[in-house]
Amino acid sequence: MTRPARWMPFFVLAVLLAAPASAQVLPKVTIGIDQARSPQEASITLQLVFLMTVLSVAPGIIMLMTPFTRIVVVMGFVKKALGAQTVPPNQIMVGLSLLLTWFVMQPQITQINDTALQPYLAQQIGYKEGLERAMKPMRSFMLRQCGENELAVMVRVAKTPRPATVDDIPNAVLIPAFVMSELKTAFVIGFLIYLPFLVIDMVVASVLMSMGMMMLPPVMVSLPLKLILFVLVDGWTLITQGLVTSFR
Repeated sequence: MTRPARWMPFFVLAVLLAAPASAQVLPKVTIGIDQARSPQEASITLQLVFLMTVLSVAPGIIMLMTPFTRIVVVMGFVKKALGAQTVPPNQIMVGLSLLLTWFVMQPQITQINDTALQPYLAQQIGYKEGLERAMKPMRSFMLRQCGENELAVMVRVAKTPRPATVDDIPNAVLIPAFVMSELKTAFVIGFLIYLPFLVIDMVVASVLMSMGMMMLPPVMVSLPLKLILFVLVDGWTLITQGLVTSFR
């Protein structure tokens, strides 16, 4: 008897104990495909499938339209520069990146809630108008952070007519250009963060070699020194402040 089969009686007993006393049979959940009786039913089914698909990729798209890309990449550089492979854990770094993203995007979140979400929930506007209103503060934020070179490259690659104003730039061009700009900025910040730690590694390696201690790994000496330096200069506060103020 396999392991799932041995646990099956206990599972059934737990379901029976959790069921109401008046229940005579176990509940059953079924998922099936039936023939549509009208074109309207088929249309509704396709809309539901499309909605589920959009919901599955929406979090990733929304993250790419926010400061999350820059923040999480910089946090990764900080972890690599320190030389601590598992400290802090990746969950902590991603969680801190999400919190900082929420902090930076507070004005846009408030504007979206006041101008798009609440009117839509009150049935004052349709979902199309609500989506357009929600995209306005997001587009304004991305345009402020987007570099001219990245935007020009995406317009040229897309082979679209040159936009007369920023309002004519389609989202399919703006979002990739914004992501490339964020990656570029994050790598510049990461390079500046790496420099002092690289100097410490080089100095420690040179000192150990001059002392003839070539069998001692330099990371065993440089890691405590880098941690002490990072703590003395209040590194997390400086990096957090620098990231937040880097968004104009």
